[in-house]
Amino acid sequence: QVQLVESGGGLVQPGGSLRLSCAASGFTLDYYAIGWFRQAPGKEREGVSCISSSDGSTYYADSVKGRFTISRDNAKNTVYLQMNSLKPEDTAVYYCATDYFESLVAGAPNYWGKGTLVTVSS
Repeated sequence: QVQLVESGGGLVQPGGSLRLSCAASGFTLDYYAIGWFRQAPGKEREGVSCISSSDGSTYYADSVKGRFTISRDNAKNTVYLQMNSLKPEDTAVYYCATDYFESLVAGAPNYWGKGTLVTVSS
């Protein structure tokens, strides 16, 4: 089956950096888009970033533009999210998700990981 396993979350101070990884199995990233969502307590899940499988187009939420960078390594079936200049408001559970690009950008992917917690605090 399609499986997504996130890693790299943890506690970091404001202004620090963290890199999240999502290892995929049961499918190839050659044919799927993949990206990151996040959800903080009491808030709705929101899209953070995604990258397509066809033309490599990317999306970033306005709140993370200039600070986060998404990349993918199809040979390793892995996607990364490099997070710099982290702010307390970035604190959330970060989820990896995949589907065809159209479904992903619509916020309705069918396949999700279990999430990894990122806490930005002094």
